[in-house]
Amino acid sequence: MNIKVIAFDADDTLWVNEPYFKEIEEKFCDLLEDYLPRHTLVKELFKTEIDNLSLYGYGVKGFMLSMIETSLRITNKTLSLEVIEKAIGFGKELLQKDIELLDGVEETLKLLKGKYRLVVATKGDLLDQERKLKKSGLEHYFHHIEIMSDKQEADYKKLIKHLDIQPSEFLMLGNSLKSDVLPVLAIGGHAIHIPYHTTWAHEHVEHKVEHDNFKQVTQINEVLSFL
Repeated sequence: MNIKVIAFDADDTLWVNEPYFKEIEEKFCDLLEDYLPRHTLVKELFKTEIDNLSLYGYGVKGFMLSMIETSLRITNKTLSLEVIEKAIGFGKELLQKDIELLDGVEETLKLLKGKYRLVVATKGDLLDQERKLKKSGLEHYFHHIEIMSDKQEADYKKLIKHLDIQPSEFLMLGNSLKSDVLPVLAIGGHAIHIPYHTTWAHEHVEHKVEHDNFKQVTQINEVLSFL
């Protein structure tokens, strides 16, 4: 591989993220358990999130608004202001979480810095992702930070053009096949999948990926053996 730039997804690739959302989802279900069974509540919340993606994008704020909207819908707008206040509190709790780096992340960045241009390419709310990156202590490892509204082929083409490289010189590392792997492979780049034990349902891909530019590892430091 003639790699010049290595891009890293952030949430659940550099640090813990999805388990925190699952914790809040559980609290949301506890809050409304008198209205619907837990599994139904989870489905209703997920449906609202997906319906709202084009309006709110990815991140905590959209999740918080989707909790409120779901609460209003399933209670036929009869819930108390206290419930809405608690949903807002859940969102703020997510935004104030400490950053927990995943195993091997900083050691890997130390070894790669100076040999490649390292960038962050992640989805989510701008303020929240900037906050997490700053709190992580990893910011100084990266040449460029790209907080994207989505991760489609066009988004990666735009990033690669900005970096002034060819797609074949770009390597993406991330936990999502849908967002971090398939679009990059489609435009001629390289991708390494680092699965995480908890993944948002929207990011699931059923079929197996087979491609000359694709590899999969169990931990981030294993990518060093390919570089």
